[in-house]
Amino acid sequence: MLLGLILVALAHPALAQTIYSWTDEEGITHFTDQRPVTDQPVRVQRAIARPEAMMEIVKAGTAESPVWKFTNRTQGPLAVRVWLDDHENVVSYPELPGRFVLPGGSSRELVTIGAFDPRKSWRYQIRAESLPGDPAGQHRPSQPYRPPIPRNQEFRIGQAFGGSFSHTAPDARYAVDISMPIGTPIHAAREGVVMDIARWFSGAGTDIERDGPRANFVRVLHADGSMGVYAHLDYEGVVVRPGQRVERGQLIGRSGNTGFSTGPHLHFAIQLNRDMELVSVPFEFAGPEGQRLTPERGMQIKVNDAP
Repeated sequence: MLLGLILVALAHPALAQTIYSWTDEEGITHFTDQRPVTDQPVRVQRAIARPEAMMEIVKAGTAESPVWKFTNRTQGPLAVRVWLDDHENVVSYPELPGRFVLPGGSSRELVTIGAFDPRKSWRYQIRAESLPGDPAGQHRPSQPYRPPIPRNQEFRIGQAFGGSFSHTAPDARYAVDISMPIGTPIHAAREGVVMDIARWFSGAGTDIERDGPRANFVRVLHADGSMGVYAHLDYEGVVVRPGQRVERGQLIGRSGNTGFSTGPHLHFAIQLNRDMELVSVPFEFAGPEGQRLTPERGMQIKVNDAP
Protein backbone atom coordinates (compact mmCIF):
# COMPACT_ATOMS: atom_id res chain seq x y z
CA MET A 1 0.00 0.00 0.00
CA LEU A 2 1.28 3.45 -0.88
CA LEU A 3 0.37 6.31 1.44
CA GLY A 4 0.62 9.78 0.01
CA LEU A 5 1.05 13.35 1.05
CA ILE A 6 -1.47 15.08 3.30
CA LEU A 7 -2.15 18.69 2.44
CA VAL A 8 -3.54 20.96 5.15
CA ALA A 9 -4.50 24.49 4.17
CA LEU A 10 -4.38 27.61 6.31
CA ALA A 11 -1.83 28.06 9.03
CA HIS A 12 -1.23 29.63 12.41
CA PRO A 13 2.14 30.28 14.06
CA ALA A 14 4.17 27.60 15.77
CA LEU A 15 4.82 27.94 19.51
CA ALA A 16 7.62 30.42 20.22
CA GLN A 17 8.73 32.79 22.93
CA THR A 18 10.94 35.77 23.71
CA ILE A 19 14.10 35.10 25.72
CA TYR A 20 15.47 37.72 28.14
CA SER A 21 19.01 37.54 29.50
CA TRP A 22 21.05 39.67 31.88
CA THR A 23 24.24 39.40 33.94
CA ASP A 24 24.07 40.09 37.67
CA GLU A 25 26.65 41.74 39.94
CA GLU A 26 28.44 38.41 40.45
CA GLY A 27 28.90 37.84 36.73
CA ILE A 28 26.22 35.15 36.44
CA THR A 29 24.11 35.32 33.28
CA HIS A 30 20.42 34.54 33.67
CA PHE A 31 17.94 33.49 30.98
CA THR A 32 14.13 33.64 31.28
CA ASP A 33 11.00 33.85 29.15
CA GLN A 34 9.55 36.49 31.53
CA ARG A 35 10.64 40.13 31.42
CA PRO A 36 12.95 40.42 34.47
CA VAL A 37 12.81 43.08 37.16
CA THR A 38 16.44 44.21 37.39
CA ASP A 39 18.59 47.34 37.17
CA GLN A 40 21.07 45.50 34.94
CA PRO A 41 20.97 45.87 31.13
CA VAL A 42 18.61 43.26 29.65
CA ARG A 43 19.20 41.64 26.27
CA VAL A 44 16.10 40.61 24.34
CA GLN A 45 16.11 37.77 21.82
CA ARG A 46 12.91 37.83 19.82
CA ALA A 47 11.20 34.59 18.92
CA ILE A 48 11.29 33.45 15.31
CA ALA A 49 7.84 32.15 14.41
CA ARG A 50 6.84 30.10 11.41
CA PRO A 51 3.38 29.29 10.06
CA GLU A 52 2.03 25.91 11.13
CA ALA A 53 -1.10 23.97 10.23
CA MET A 54 -4.25 24.52 12.29
CA MET A 55 -5.04 20.83 11.95
CA GLU A 56 -2.98 17.74 12.78
CA ILE A 57 -3.58 14.38 11.09
CA VAL A 58 -2.33 11.06 12.47
CA LYS A 59 -2.75 7.56 11.02
CA ALA A 60 -4.03 4.96 13.48
CA GLY A 61 -5.78 1.59 13.15
CA THR A 62 -4.13 -1.37 11.41
CA ALA A 63 -2.22 -1.78 8.17
CA GLU A 64 -5.28 -3.47 6.66
CA SER A 65 -7.75 -0.83 7.92
CA PRO A 66 -5.94 2.44 8.66
CA VAL A 67 -7.96 5.07 10.53
CA TRP A 68 -7.14 8.74 10.08
CA LYS A 69 -7.43 10.89 13.20
CA PHE A 70 -7.89 14.66 12.78
CA THR A 71 -7.12 17.17 15.57
CA ASN A 72 -8.34 20.77 15.60
CA ARG A 73 -5.65 22.92 17.20
CA THR A 74 -7.87 26.00 17.40
CA GLN A 75 -10.61 26.75 19.92
CA GLY A 76 -13.38 27.18 17.37
CA PRO A 77 -14.99 25.08 14.64
CA LEU A 78 -12.80 23.97 11.77
CA ALA A 79 -14.29 22.90 8.44
CA VAL A 80 -12.40 19.98 6.89
CA ARG A 81 -12.52 18.54 3.38
CA VAL A 82 -10.98 15.11 2.79
CA TRP A 83 -10.50 13.33 -0.53
CA LEU A 84 -8.35 10.68 -2.22
CA ASP A 85 -5.95 11.01 -5.13
CA ASP A 86 -4.25 8.34 -7.23
CA HIS A 87 -6.29 5.56 -5.62
CA GLU A 88 -6.89 1.99 -6.79
CA ASN A 89 -8.91 -0.82 -5.21
CA VAL A 90 -9.83 1.36 -2.23
CA VAL A 91 -12.97 1.71 -0.16
CA SER A 92 -13.53 4.28 2.59
CA TYR A 93 -16.01 4.83 5.39
CA PRO A 94 -17.53 7.31 5.20
CA GLU A 95 -17.31 7.57 1.44
CA LEU A 96 -14.89 10.21 0.18
CA PRO A 97 -14.74 12.99 -0.81
CA GLY A 98 -16.34 14.22 2.37
CA ARG A 99 -16.73 17.35 4.46
CA PHE A 100 -16.67 17.52 8.23
CA VAL A 101 -16.72 20.10 11.02
CA LEU A 102 -14.32 19.61 13.91
CA PRO A 103 -15.33 21.40 17.14
CA GLY A 104 -12.71 23.56 18.79
CA GLY A 105 -9.91 21.58 20.46
CA SER A 106 -11.40 18.23 19.41
CA SER A 107 -9.69 15.13 18.04
CA ARG A 108 -11.76 12.68 15.98
CA GLU A 109 -11.37 9.64 13.76
CA LEU A 110 -12.97 10.86 10.56
CA VAL A 111 -12.32 8.16 7.99
CA THR A 112 -11.31 4.49 7.72
CA ILE A 113 -9.72 3.25 4.49
CA GLY A 114 -9.17 -0.30 3.26
CA ALA A 115 -8.86 -2.52 0.20
CA PHE A 116 -12.06 -3.07 -1.76
CA ASP A 117 -10.74 -6.52 -2.74
CA PRO A 118 -8.28 -7.69 -0.05
CA ARG A 119 -6.81 -10.25 -2.47
CA LYS A 120 -5.42 -7.49 -4.65
CA SER A 121 -2.90 -4.68 -4.13
CA TRP A 122 -4.24 -1.25 -3.28
CA ARG A 123 -2.95 2.29 -3.03
CA TYR A 124 -4.10 5.84 -2.39
CA GLN A 125 -3.05 9.35 -1.49
CA ILE A 126 -5.12 11.04 1.18
CA ARG A 127 -5.60 14.78 0.91
CA ALA A 128 -7.16 17.22 3.35
CA GLU A 129 -7.69 20.94 3.73
CA SER A 130 -9.08 22.94 6.63
CA LEU A 131 -10.59 26.36 7.11
CA PRO A 132 -11.77 28.16 10.27
CA GLY A 133 -15.48 28.50 10.86
CA ASP A 134 -18.61 26.40 10.60
CA PRO A 135 -20.21 26.64 7.12
CA ALA A 136 -23.58 26.90 8.91
CA GLY A 137 -22.53 30.17 10.56
CA GLN A 138 -24.54 33.35 9.98
CA HIS A 139 -23.96 37.07 10.47
CA ARG A 140 -26.71 38.39 12.70
CA PRO A 141 -25.28 40.97 15.11
CA SER A 142 -27.72 42.40 17.63
CA GLN A 143 -26.20 45.87 17.36
CA PRO A 144 -23.54 47.76 15.37
CA TYR A 145 -19.94 46.85 16.13
CA ARG A 146 -18.00 48.89 18.65
CA PRO A 147 -14.99 50.43 16.88
CA PRO A 148 -12.00 48.37 18.12
CA ILE A 149 -10.15 51.46 19.38
CA PRO A 150 -9.49 53.14 22.75
CA ARG A 151 -12.17 55.39 24.22
CA ASN A 152 -12.11 59.14 23.65
CA GLN A 153 -9.61 59.00 20.78
CA GLU A 154 -10.24 59.53 17.08
CA PHE A 155 -8.75 57.39 14.33
CA ARG A 156 -9.01 57.58 10.55
CA ILE A 157 -10.14 54.77 8.27
CA GLY A 158 -7.43 54.52 5.64
CA GLN A 159 -9.00 51.75 3.55
CA ALA A 160 -12.62 50.61 3.64
CA PHE A 161 -14.89 48.18 1.81
CA GLY A 162 -13.52 47.35 -1.63
CA GLY A 163 -10.22 49.17 -1.06
CA SER A 164 -8.08 48.85 -4.18
CA PHE A 165 -4.79 48.08 -2.45
CA SER A 166 -5.58 44.91 -0.50
CA HIS A 167 -9.37 44.66 -0.08
CA THR A 168 -10.25 42.94 -3.35
CA ALA A 169 -10.17 39.24 -2.36
CA PRO A 170 -13.32 37.71 -0.78
CA ASP A 171 -11.79 37.39 2.70
CA ALA A 172 -10.97 41.13 2.84
CA ARG A 173 -13.47 42.79 0.48
CA TYR A 174 -15.49 44.14 3.41
CA ALA A 175 -12.55 44.82 5.74
CA VAL A 176 -11.41 48.17 7.11
CA ASP A 177 -7.89 49.40 7.81
CA ILE A 178 -7.69 51.87 10.70
CA SER A 179 -4.53 53.97 10.76
CA MET A 180 -2.94 54.17 14.21
CA PRO A 181 0.48 54.24 15.88
CA ILE A 182 2.15 50.98 16.85
CA GLY A 183 1.14 49.98 20.37
CA THR A 184 -2.37 51.45 20.28
CA PRO A 185 -4.72 49.41 22.50
CA ILE A 186 -7.15 47.22 20.52
CA HIS A 187 -10.56 46.37 22.00
CA ALA A 188 -13.10 43.70 21.10
CA ALA A 189 -15.76 45.02 18.74
CA ARG A 190 -18.18 42.29 19.81
CA GLU A 191 -18.29 39.64 22.53
CA GLY A 192 -17.22 36.08 21.74
CA VAL A 193 -14.64 33.37 22.30
CA VAL A 194 -11.03 33.69 21.18
CA MET A 195 -10.63 31.04 18.51
CA ASP A 196 -7.01 31.51 17.48
CA ILE A 197 -4.13 33.98 17.86
CA ALA A 198 -0.69 34.78 16.50
CA ARG A 199 1.69 36.93 18.55
CA TRP A 200 5.28 36.04 17.68
CA PHE A 201 5.70 37.46 14.18
CA SER A 202 7.76 40.60 13.55
CA GLY A 203 8.34 42.64 10.44
CA ALA A 204 6.20 43.53 7.45
CA GLY A 205 6.43 43.52 3.67
CA THR A 206 4.51 43.62 0.41
CA ASP A 207 5.08 40.06 -0.78
CA ILE A 208 1.63 38.53 -0.22
CA GLU A 209 2.88 34.94 -0.44
CA ARG A 210 5.70 35.48 2.05
CA ASP A 211 4.27 38.14 4.34
CA GLY A 212 0.55 37.33 4.25
CA PRO A 213 0.72 34.40 6.72
CA ARG A 214 3.02 36.35 9.07
CA ALA A 215 0.65 38.87 10.60
CA ASN A 216 -0.12 38.71 14.30
CA PHE A 217 -3.86 38.49 14.89
CA VAL A 218 -6.78 37.63 17.14
CA ARG A 219 -9.73 35.68 15.71
CA VAL A 220 -12.91 35.88 17.82
CA LEU A 221 -15.83 33.50 17.27
CA HIS A 222 -19.24 35.14 17.73
CA ALA A 223 -22.43 33.44 18.90
CA ASP A 224 -23.94 33.39 15.38
CA GLY A 225 -20.89 31.62 13.91
CA SER A 226 -19.31 34.69 12.33
CA MET A 227 -15.70 35.55 13.18
CA GLY A 228 -14.06 38.89 13.93
CA VAL A 229 -10.45 39.21 12.74
CA TYR A 230 -8.05 41.79 14.20
CA ALA A 231 -4.79 41.69 12.24
CA HIS A 232 -1.29 43.23 11.92
CA LEU A 233 -0.91 43.36 15.71
CA ASP A 234 2.45 44.10 17.28
CA TYR A 235 5.08 41.53 18.24
CA GLU A 236 3.83 40.10 21.56
CA GLY A 237 0.84 42.37 20.97
CA VAL A 238 -1.87 39.87 21.96
CA VAL A 239 -3.15 39.86 25.55
CA VAL A 240 -5.82 37.13 25.28
CA ARG A 241 -5.55 33.36 24.86
CA PRO A 242 -7.41 30.80 22.73
CA GLY A 243 -10.57 29.60 24.45
CA GLN A 244 -10.95 32.78 26.50
CA ARG A 245 -14.29 34.58 26.43
CA VAL A 246 -14.01 38.31 25.75
CA GLU A 247 -16.67 40.97 26.19
CA ARG A 248 -17.50 43.91 23.93
CA GLY A 249 -14.94 46.64 24.61
CA GLN A 250 -12.43 44.36 26.36
CA LEU A 251 -8.73 44.93 25.68
CA ILE A 252 -7.41 42.15 23.44
CA GLY A 253 -4.11 43.44 22.09
CA ARG A 254 -1.93 46.24 20.71
CA SER A 255 -1.72 47.41 17.13
CA GLY A 256 1.39 46.93 15.05
CA ASN A 257 2.79 46.57 11.55
CA THR A 258 3.26 42.86 10.86
CA GLY A 259 2.61 40.67 7.85
CA PHE A 260 1.38 42.04 4.49
CA SER A 261 1.43 45.71 5.42
CA THR A 262 2.95 49.01 4.29
CA GLY A 263 2.51 50.88 7.57
CA PRO A 264 1.08 50.72 11.09
CA HIS A 265 -2.64 50.03 11.15
CA LEU A 266 -5.35 47.63 12.33
CA HIS A 267 -7.07 45.41 9.78
CA PHE A 268 -10.56 44.49 10.98
CA ALA A 269 -13.05 42.22 9.22
CA ILE A 270 -16.03 39.96 9.90
CA GLN A 271 -15.70 36.61 8.14
CA LEU A 272 -17.82 33.54 7.40
CA ASN A 273 -16.85 30.13 6.02
CA ARG A 274 -18.73 29.65 2.76
CA ASP A 275 -18.13 26.44 0.80
CA MET A 276 -14.53 26.13 2.09
CA GLU A 277 -13.75 29.78 1.40
CA LEU A 278 -13.42 32.62 3.89
CA VAL A 279 -15.57 35.56 2.87
CA SER A 280 -15.88 38.91 4.58
CA VAL A 281 -19.31 40.49 5.09
CA PRO A 282 -20.49 44.12 5.40
CA PHE A 283 -20.96 45.51 8.90
CA GLU A 284 -21.66 48.78 10.67
CA PHE A 285 -19.81 50.61 13.41
CA ALA A 286 -21.57 52.30 16.32
CA GLY A 287 -20.97 56.05 16.21
CA PRO A 288 -20.04 58.11 19.29
CA GLU A 289 -23.67 59.25 19.65
CA GLY A 290 -25.14 55.79 19.03
CA GLN A 291 -25.71 56.26 15.30
CA ARG A 292 -25.02 53.47 12.79
CA LEU A 293 -22.02 54.12 10.53
CA THR A 294 -21.07 52.29 7.34
CA PRO A 295 -17.25 52.49 7.24
CA GLU A 296 -15.87 54.73 4.50
CA ARG A 297 -12.36 55.75 3.53
CA GLY A 298 -11.31 58.92 5.34
CA MET A 299 -14.00 58.58 8.02
CA GLN A 300 -12.96 59.53 11.56
CA ILE A 301 -14.24 57.06 14.16
CA LYS A 302 -14.45 57.52 17.91
CA VAL A 303 -15.75 55.69 20.99
CA ASN A 304 -17.16 57.74 23.86
CA ASP A 305 -17.26 56.57 27.49
CA ALA A 306 -20.13 54.17 26.91
CA PRO A 307 -19.02 50.48 26.42
